Amino acid sequence: MTIARAFQFAFLLLPLAVSGCAADEAEMAQVTNDFYSAYMSAPHDGIPDDAARDRFAPYITPALSQLLAAGDAAEARYAKETHNESPPIIEGDLFTSLFEGATAFKVGACKADDDRGRCAVFLTYDDKSAEPVHWTDTAILERTQAGWRIDDIAYGGKWKFGNRGKLTETLKFALKIAAEPQ
Repeated sequence: MTIARAFQFAFLLLPLAVSGCAADEAEMAQVTNDFYSAYMSAPHDGIPDDAARDRFAPYITPALSQLLAAGDAAEARYAKETHNESPPIIEGDLFTSLFEGATAFKVGACKADDDRGRCAVFLTYDDKSAEPVHWTDTAILERTQAGWRIDDIAYGGKWKFGNRGKLTETLKFALKIAAEPQ
């Protein structure tokens, strides 16, 4: 194949690659939107229980689902070992940077990179008693056999007492605390 032919062939394939990326990004945005819609209908305090996790199941990876279940079990063990005399390991909202959680969201741009991707999520907390708080977290997605699913959330809030790092790091911290002797 001549170089000119190779360039012609590559030029013909370029729209297919671009449309594939656009389709991935549209699917990622839809999954992220569906996840945060489910989030809005769930309690925003601590690690979700079975019923709350069921709302998220269609939108998260099996690995994140297992980590959430392990975190919930660890919280139950911790409560039993401390005779419910200690506060939960994780208090407040787990899925956003802000302790109180979000009252509104909008999915921003998504970017796919092979089998991983990211979507910006613009979040707002407005309890009508003060100025609304706005911030951007990032949904981290993974391509699974079932399609794109959320695998983690990178917290983007910049205030002093917000969640930092990533959702999975917070859950792993809870598992570590629960495993320590009380």
